[in-house]
Amino acid sequence: MSDGKSPISFEANILRLPAKGMPVRIEADEAQRRAMADAHHLVEVKSFRADLLVENWKRDGVKVSGRVKAAIVQSCITSLEPIDAEVDEEFHALFVPEGSKLTRPDAYEGGEMILDAEGEDGPEPFSGDTIDVGQLAEEFFALGIDPYPRKAGAAPVAPRGDDGEDRGPLYEQLKALKRDG
Repeated sequence: MSDGKSPISFEANILRLPAKGMPVRIEADEAQRRAMADAHHLVEVKSFRADLLVENWKRDGVKVSGRVKAAIVQSCITSLEPIDAEVDEEFHALFVPEGSKLTRPDAYEGGEMILDAEGEDGPEPFSGDTIDVGQLAEEFFALGIDPYPRKAGAAPVAPRGDDGEDRGPLYEQLKALKRDG
């Protein structure tokens, strides 16, 4: 997308959130699913749904929690055949206004900041009165995609030498790209 926005962008106004939070459901239409497939190098996004809850957190913060579910089609890394896959990611994220004291970590030791790589992420700063919860849902969708999908039973294709023998489907694709470029 040329404007840098997510195909499923949804700006949630966080100024007057209900006490029990604001539920948001995002179901991608065909054009949005096609754009997501292109953006994430997928063959197809068959379905995409995010069920979110946007609620107040601490004094000025916002908590977004929910689940992203999608049915996708990827290319096998060895055979390039299409593979059906599912994305099912549960998440929560915290946001605080820019300049908030809550963005500063509490864990300092000897002048150095101590971070726990396995710990929860700290709050993200935001400005204005909206948070793009669609963009957030797409980020967690991306985290749920298998980066190395392999079809069951697909063995790695061993490249062959310079004796002219086949080097596999990836080699042929790269060769075609080089010819075209």
